[in-house]
Amino acid sequence: MSKYMINTWEPESSAFWGSGGKATANRNLWISIPALALAFAIWMVWSVVVVNLPAIGFKYSTNQLFWLTALPGLSGATLRIFYSFMVPIFGGRKWTTISTASLLIPAIGIGFAVQDINTGYPTMLILALLCGFGGGNFASSMANISFFFPKAQKGYALGMNAGLGNLGVSAVQFVVPLVITAGVFGAVGGEPQSAVKFGTETTLWLQNAGFIWVPFIIVSSLLAWFGMNDLASAKASFAEQAVIFKRKHNWLMCWLYTGTFGSFIGYSAAFPLLIKTQFPDVNALKYAFLGPLVGALFRVAGGVIADRLGGARVTFWTFVGMIAAVYGVIAFLPHGEAAGSFSGFFWMFMALFAGTGIGNASTFRMIPIIFMTERQRAAAGQPEAVQQQAIIDANKESAAVLGFTSAVAAYGAFFIPKSYGTSIALTGSVDAALWGFIAFYASCIAITWWCYSRKNAAMPC
Repeated sequence: MSKYMINTWEPESSAFWGSGGKATANRNLWISIPALALAFAIWMVWSVVVVNLPAIGFKYSTNQLFWLTALPGLSGATLRIFYSFMVPIFGGRKWTTISTASLLIPAIGIGFAVQDINTGYPTMLILALLCGFGGGNFASSMANISFFFPKAQKGYALGMNAGLGNLGVSAVQFVVPLVITAGVFGAVGGEPQSAVKFGTETTLWLQNAGFIWVPFIIVSSLLAWFGMNDLASAKASFAEQAVIFKRKHNWLMCWLYTGTFGSFIGYSAAFPLLIKTQFPDVNALKYAFLGPLVGALFRVAGGVIADRLGGARVTFWTFVGMIAAVYGVIAFLPHGEAAGSFSGFFWMFMALFAGTGIGNASTFRMIPIIFMTERQRAAAGQPEAVQQQAIIDANKESAAVLGFTSAVAAYGAFFIPKSYGTSIALTGSVDAALWGFIAFYASCIAITWWCYSRKNAAMPC
């Protein structure tokens, strides 16, 4: 038996938790967070790369650029479906190591591809798809961390893992514009490219957008291998986990989490290019990183708020606020002769990102509560052994649902950028896409109220 395998894990026992369980859980959490941040950075790296491709000589249309921005979302969401079930099969330590190390493939690939303007568009599409490795990691990471913490602290733990992990999106949009302006790796990193930005000729090392993450990925993979644990109680086959597909609340939470996380990751992916197309005189990369930064930080706060006020109540009001913010974005966009207001547009988007962050945490807080309540209701009045098994089953189901809902929601990273591109192509503006988002949020409000937050709801959480 591996020394990294823990055979007895009882986080709901205060004695066990206080005698070492908490320290072990926190160690796994704090190794998981930077690994997840790197995954998000690789997943979203194209959101920054595409803005610079035309400047160094790549001749791509606006729609082609939106495709490069959107494809990592498509592949990442699809991989999440499979990654959702990997931790109980392989173990959290092993899978975190494997999935983190896999990020080296797109990071190195991008570093070489952007150095040659003759690199074919199909090659760029493949590299964009490979960045989906980073997107897939979220599902397994969240499922893994959910096993380590007691029910009362799952909101905090999942909020920290996801919220600080989400900082990878902001980090890539802040770090990459800086590192591509210098020969960070010297001769080893390749020759610079001549670029024209805002009418001024400059020099870029766009390959650093990929290469800069390589050493951090290697270190994080080693930390996961030597510092994390596998839990025997988390072991489950795919067949055991597949029971979630029969659970109504799995599908309802997929819808709600698409409204929160799907919005966060979709807006993050498209924000730099959206600014560039709507306000061409604004340096998009100067502001773009602030959106996902706000979303990530508010996710951390949202986990604590949801633990205190209840996930469903917080989710309901978050969607109300998000509708108001999208309406504000529409109001400040350029329309016809009206130039619009970038400052108004920007602050409405900051409010929108804040809402997605809070909603991300509150919906993920709802899931463990829903499935624990459902299994415990079914075991009520049964022998003690049956009630204990209900807790184990609830933890396995909620972990699988956390991963699967994140998989479905991650398609927002594809559909939101693509919606902008399609809306512009068909109508000349992004308004149609934004009105569609408002309609979707309205449906989320209705589901949250009826099923979870109203008085006498069937599953209050």
